[in-house]
Amino acid sequence: MIASLFGLLFGLMLIGVPVAVSLGASTMLTALIFTDFDLLGVTSHVFDGLNKYSLMAIPMFVLAGAFLSRGSASGRIIEFAKSIVGHLPGGLPIAAVFACVIFAAVSGSSPATVVAIGSVMYGAIKEAGYPKEYAIGTIATSGSLGILIPPSIVFIVYGVTAEESIGKLFMAGVVPGIMIGLMLMFAAYIGARRLGFKATKPASFKERWIRFKDAFWALMLIVLVIGGIYGGIFTPTEAGAASAVYAFIVSYFIYKDLKLKDMYKILLDSALTTSMVFFIIANAMIFSHFLTDESIPRYITEMILDANVGPIMFLMIVNVLLFIMGQFMEPSSVVMITVPLLLPIATALGIDPIHFGVVMVVNMELGMITPPVGLNLFVASGITGLSLKDIVISVIPWSLVILVGLIIITYVPIISLWLPSLMFDM
Repeated sequence: MIASLFGLLFGLMLIGVPVAVSLGASTMLTALIFTDFDLLGVTSHVFDGLNKYSLMAIPMFVLAGAFLSRGSASGRIIEFAKSIVGHLPGGLPIAAVFACVIFAAVSGSSPATVVAIGSVMYGAIKEAGYPKEYAIGTIATSGSLGILIPPSIVFIVYGVTAEESIGKLFMAGVVPGIMIGLMLMFAAYIGARRLGFKATKPASFKERWIRFKDAFWALMLIVLVIGGIYGGIFTPTEAGAASAVYAFIVSYFIYKDLKLKDMYKILLDSALTTSMVFFIIANAMIFSHFLTDESIPRYITEMILDANVGPIMFLMIVNVLLFIMGQFMEPSSVVMITVPLLLPIATALGIDPIHFGVVMVVNMELGMITPPVGLNLFVASGITGLSLKDIVISVIPWSLVILVGLIIITYVPIISLWLPSLMFDM
């Protein structure tokens, strides 16, 4: 039965059936053929699963990112980043990474980060004399930080699926996100030195202050979300609503680059994105409910434990599995499919669920920049006009940097757990 379930699932995806439909169809067909699974109760189970307060944060963070992506917030963040690190060897690529880290913490979306930062920085980096592969590799890879640095929709999906605190997951992503961002900046610095780029005169304090003031209101969204959650002012779900309202106020009343005529398109795009995510979640819940009802996670857990697989080997297997799945599937889909199977094994082996969630999300970062279905690759191709083959070749060196970061984060759990432990007394 297990072989039939997963055979149907991956078979349907291979012939081009959307992931969400593949999840629901493979589950229903397997249930009809092999079990007496209560199909009539599926709709009520899906409704109960979607009727969760935490999931309300998803459309709110999507909307907040849409407001800021449409306006001048990204440009202001870029100018601020350039004033801070632009004088270093590789200053523009480093500034692009820095800007991606900041915008990721504002938008929570990986593709939105690539579009917002890449559309401006790609041309600027090329004009400064860097190879086009260097420019696009930096931006496409750094944009993947959008699903790791809070607010992150993938963390919300994991939190709901694993029944873990979304606030703790948000905080757990901060240090790993900054660490990988710094690693990418260092790689950009070393690469620029090898290409012969030298340091230039740093921006004056006055210029940095001006750039900071220009970007201040956009940067304050980070403080609003993280500070509000940490300060106990609101829950992660309420933070989503607050961020959407704040992003609208900043874009419409302060920066004044958002017009009322833009609202229909912004709301429509946000609704389409949210609908796609919720459709995946709904079908994944059918899949998860069937697995649990048939005790498949318990069976796999017992099999792994009987084989005397330790935490180190298990995490290695998980990383390989998620890396492969991430190449073919959207991050939320991978999380919804694998958490019911893998999390019981992880907890039985003594692996913290919060740490395990961070490991999963970093794997999804790699999936965003690896073919054949890495979404960031297609977004980068769209904004640069380069072929997908050129984009893939460009991101390989940068992907290796994230891979090294993944290995460190996997086997040094304190990197993920230090901040949530400090804030939530774990």
